[in-house]
Formats: sequence, structure tokens, C-alpha cells
Amino acid sequence: MSQTRPRRLGLGVWALIVALIALVVLTFLPTPYVIQRPGPVYDTLGTAEDADGEEVPLIEISGAETFETAGTLDLTTVQVVGNRQRTPSWFELALAWMDSSRAVVPIESVFPEGVTTEQRDERNAVLMVDSQHEATAAALGELGYDTGAQVEVVEVLDDGAAAGVLQPGDVILAIDGTAVESGAQLREAIQDAGGDPISLTVQRWGEQTEVELTPQKTTTDGVETWLIGITLTTEYDFPIDVTIQLDDVGGPSAGMMFALGIVDMLTPGELNGGENIAGTGTIEADGTVGPIGGIRQKLYGARDAGADFFLAPASNCDEVSGHVPDGLQVFSTSTLDESIGILDTIAEGGDLSDLPTCDAPVSAAP
Repeated sequence: MSQTRPRRLGLGVWALIVALIALVVLTFLPTPYVIQRPGPVYDTLGTAEDADGEEVPLIEISGAETFETAGTLDLTTVQVVGNRQRTPSWFELALAWMDSSRAVVPIESVFPEGVTTEQRDERNAVLMVDSQHEATAAALGELGYDTGAQVEVVEVLDDGAAAGVLQPGDVILAIDGTAVESGAQLREAIQDAGGDPISLTVQRWGEQTEVELTPQKTTTDGVETWLIGITLTTEYDFPIDVTIQLDDVGGPSAGMMFALGIVDMLTPGELNGGENIAGTGTIEADGTVGPIGGIRQKLYGARDAGADFFLAPASNCDEVSGHVPDGLQVFSTSTLDESIGILDTIAEGGDLSDLPTCDAPVSAAP
């Protein structure tokens, strides 16, 4: 019996050593995932820090009468923990898996192979600027202003269908003879072509030319998409000046909240009824609200920032349903006009049970 105890003790010590070694390995072993968590929340009716650390109006308008606002119209963000140079440890992933406000996602979904962190940041910065333009166009269009549109190529991917055919700075005037008035319209026309060659009328260095290319097929999550491998921006001729100042935030998902902030500032009264409201969603110049990533993290970020209501894209409802944090009421929307209608109901103290939610979505009008 005296020999059995030392033997058991020895086995226990070795088991502890193996466990410690495994823990160390799991702590430093690279992982194929990153973590998404709630990021900062910014009030589009308030201020934000500029590059010099000074507080400036997040939205500033000149050339038209503006009105006092109250409450908040918060845009929400997502922070990513990890990158290809430093991925989260397995221990960090385990903690994130147990936290409902965080998500563990494959690194490829955030940092595609062959794309550096710097390139990703640059593209997100372009998307943010583009979303600001689209938001301004959508808001001014909602209020009856006329805006011009010019779709311009920002970047041409080396391995895309447009490589050697299009150039940064090209203005796309038409596709297959139909005038192009927005990036969304161009993308839709490319999908409608179904992989057939397309003809683009392009303005380059002040001269008009015709080019032809064949879109490439890509499949993501079982969804087939046709791409030509370019990044676009749309330039508008706005009748009034709208400046949006928000540093260190990229991507297009703040578009809808920018548009609501602009509408609120340009119309009498309080669009939100003085309530604290948050939301997210891309937006096109025609007012279409599109899906975004990290919706669950944004819900928690909004709740923690004090929002009582949240506007979510209807196309994200499958991710929202059943995952709304306590204390937050979520409504679904698919257009800027629908979002304004929801805010009007909240402001007027109307029946909120009649509003579309992700548990009982209302179909958008055709």
C-alpha cells in the first residue's frame, strides 16, 4: 500500500504537468478564428472626436435651415479581436463562446486570404465614405431634393474580370445601353446578366469609350453571385452641404442611421420623439436598407449604451430573432421611409404592436 500511494501521486503530478503543457500550447497555438464583440456607439445627432481629439458635430449641414433635435439616433459598431498576424488563443475563444454578446467567426470571413490588414482598412474607409454619400442622397431624396449621381471606379482587383479593362477613376455611364444612376443599379444589372458578357460605357480622361468584360462567378454560403472585381463610389451633386465626421470607423453599415440623422436635422420637431434609439443597416440612394454583419453584437452595444429601441434591417431578422437582449425593443425595416414611419409611431406614442418586428416581419411593398 505504501508503494501504491507514491505511484498514484506520481501519476497525478504527471497528469497536472500534461494539463499545464496543454494549457500553454492552447494559449499560444494559432487559431483559425477571430472574435466579434460590441464596439463603440455614436450618436448621429451629437458629436464625435476628430483626428485631433476635439469634439466636433458628427453631422454638420450648411446651405439649408436646420432644427433642434433631442434624444439619440445611435449608430452601432463591431470590434474585431484578432487578425492574421495575431489570432485569439483557444482560451480566449472558449470565453467568447460562453458570452452571448460575442461571436467566434472564421478568420477568412473578416480577413480574406491575400488581403492585408492595411488593405482591408483602406477598403472599409472607402465603403464608409461611400455610405455617407449614399445616406446623404437618400435623406435629401426623401425630403424632395434633386441630386445627381456619378458612379466611379475606385479600385480594380488584379484577379477580377475588370483587370486590364477598367481603371481607377473611370466613370461608368451605362451598362448594355442602360444609363447607370447608382452602384446598386449596376450590381443588379450584372446579376441579371447571369454571367453573360456585359458592355460598359465608360468616361475616361474626359472621353467616352465602350468596353466589354465577362463577370466571374463566386459562391458564398450557397449563394451564387456574379462579380467584375471593382470597388465603386458614387459622387453626387448635392444642393446643400452635408459633412459627416467620424474617424476610426469603417464599412457601410452606418448608412441608415446617417440618413435618419440628416432627416431629423432638416425637419422641424424631433423625429425620434426625444427617445434613445439605435440601429444599423446599409443604405442605397433610393432608400433601400440592406443587411450588415455583427448584428447581435450591435444589439448588445445599443442596449449597453442606453438605447430603448433598435432598428434592424429586415434582411438580418434570421440573426436577430431569439437573440434580443433584455431591455431592448427591436423593429425591422427595409427602407428609409419605413424607418421614418417607425420613428413617427414611437414619437407620437402610437401602438408599437403594429410595427414590424423580426418575430413578426411585415413584407415590404413590391
